[in-house]
Amino acid sequence: MIVRAYRKQDILAMIEIWNEVVEEGIAFPQEELLDEKTGAAFFEEQSYCGVAERKEDGKILGLYILHPNNVGRCGHICNASYAVASSNRGLHIGEKLVLDCIGQAGRIGFRVLQFNAVVASNIHARHLYERIGFTQLGTIPGGFRMKDGRYEDICPYYIEVS
Repeated sequence: MIVRAYRKQDILAMIEIWNEVVEEGIAFPQEELLDEKTGAAFFEEQSYCGVAERKEDGKILGLYILHPNNVGRCGHICNASYAVASSNRGLHIGEKLVLDCIGQAGRIGFRVLQFNAVVASNIHARHLYERIGFTQLGTIPGGFRMKDGRYEDICPYYIEVS
């Protein structure tokens, strides 16, 4: 498997993976699904998008988006989101995506990568971030509305990238 910059021919696979996570309703804040038009625009507007591609057949297994977290005097802080197809979870694809993202963030000129809303029950992501060296900033009670309507705590994280 390799992690590389996305290409236009990857967009349909990226939309499918992204929408799967949105539909699960337990990780991304988005509620609207992407279609071919909105998906192409969404991925194009990011600072960088990376995809995990299986070398043997070119299948896209996961992706990430990287973009500024704020503007102006806080524009050196970036944010990212990661999505791995459910059929490919547990294969350490997420770890490869996060590590590549950290490298790309530094290359672009960001100094800090911050996650604003890691759902507290997303223990696999939280353990990954902590193992890589992210620091949890605290807990925001009830900061995320789950698909079933319950509110769950969120845990912001950050890591210095340069």
